[in-house]
Amino acid sequence: MSMNLRKPILVGGVGLSVLLWLWQGVDDTIGQLGEYAVWSAIALGGVFLLRQKKGKKTQVDFDLSLVERATVEKAIAQAERVIDKLEVEAVNGDVIAKLREKVAEVTTKLNRQELSLAIAGGKAVGKTTLRQLLAESWLTQIGKTLSLQETSALFVADEAGKIDETEALKIANNADVLLFVVNGDLTDSEWQILQQLKAANQRFILVFNKEDQYLPEDREIVLQQIRERTKGILEKDDVIAIAANPKAIKVRQYQTDGSMQEWLEESVPAISALTERLNVILTQQSQQLVWATTWREAVALKGEAKEVLNGVRRDRSLPVIEQYQWISAAAAFANPVPTLDLVATSAINAQMVLDLANVYQQKFSLEQAQTVAGTLGSAMLKLGLVELSTQTITSFLKSHVITFVAGGVVQGISAAYLTRIAGLSLIEYFQEQEISADAGENAFSVERLKEKLQSVFQQNQRVVFLQSFVQQVVGKLMPNSPQLQLAAVEKVG
Repeated sequence: MSMNLRKPILVGGVGLSVLLWLWQGVDDTIGQLGEYAVWSAIALGGVFLLRQKKGKKTQVDFDLSLVERATVEKAIAQAERVIDKLEVEAVNGDVIAKLREKVAEVTTKLNRQELSLAIAGGKAVGKTTLRQLLAESWLTQIGKTLSLQETSALFVADEAGKIDETEALKIANNADVLLFVVNGDLTDSEWQILQQLKAANQRFILVFNKEDQYLPEDREIVLQQIRERTKGILEKDDVIAIAANPKAIKVRQYQTDGSMQEWLEESVPAISALTERLNVILTQQSQQLVWATTWREAVALKGEAKEVLNGVRRDRSLPVIEQYQWISAAAAFANPVPTLDLVATSAINAQMVLDLANVYQQKFSLEQAQTVAGTLGSAMLKLGLVELSTQTITSFLKSHVITFVAGGVVQGISAAYLTRIAGLSLIEYFQEQEISADAGENAFSVERLKEKLQSVFQQNQRVVFLQSFVQQVVGKLMPNSPQLQLAAVEKVG
């Protein structure tokens, strides 16, 4: 078997294959497990992984009053930096040109005077009525140029039962101030949207509409419940009760002759608490609102550019991973005994880390790369990934005549599979790193890498993927044995 490689190869397996050597000391009865027992083990392993403590995502502590023009300019500069990287690494000039145009648009918006107000919420909560009231009785009095827009109803499924809120949330996130309207205590869906708005650093007011439909004593209870539930994401003053379209009141009048007249008297909308709050916000925070919205747009643009850049880098990384997975497979297949060359194995692993770090422009020394490789191997062993993958592959091949090559085939496939998992985990990890002027600014997080390892392993445990992968590796290891390749396919299928 011949392989065309770009750099000298050290004979041995990858570091992950060392784990196979360690695994060989486990009770031989493991290899005799039936297919159902193996998949049960995988299921239990999946539960174990899911129950591992997940790292908490760091939420940006965003104080609107502290937003300055320099904050926005820095965010725009960061977006431009990613586009500069993309221009160096990518070929598609059209994509880069469009991103440059968006940078110019965002920069221009820094100086805009017009503010934007959006109204969002579920179906039949009173969005349209509130918009009309504000347009007729408030906009003409505030003395500011302000656009007012209503989004489509949230939480509404189409005929196919799907809910697409992309456009509505886009309008909401692009507004300087958002009025989120509800007509009672919060539902789980409404609560989730509020959390998303907070995470996106959106300035919003929660409007409890139709308070007139509750008894006076109940209105205060509902309002307090909403304020208590949103205490962590909203100030008390930003949870406001209104009645945009109150029901008519029945009036009775008794006459001197004992008769009674009865009629319905129209009620006056009660939105003064909301308009007063809006007046305060627009007066005190007008400039900060513009800067905050522009900052969000700059951050979103940076994310868009980084997604394109990550796609380019991933396309360059996958052939690197494939190269090392075949090295791993060949080494383990050729030497399926417990005396693997641990030094050579570690060197190959470290080289893969260095190559992938190079693609993502992360500075790693050889010593650091060896540490990362060792961390991946140790994590795989502790999480039981080696046993689960090897048992599964053994189950796929066990009932076929592979005689003396059985150990080599199983270890070769396992080594290739685990090397691929390690490489994909590194890709996922590197994709999250900041694009900075100095590639050495990003501190390496062992815990975050372990989280990525768990996630990638779960994603690559699908039967269809394993079927294709086993066939591919067997074809590489034993190109002159079509019977074994067919056997592998039949067993997986």
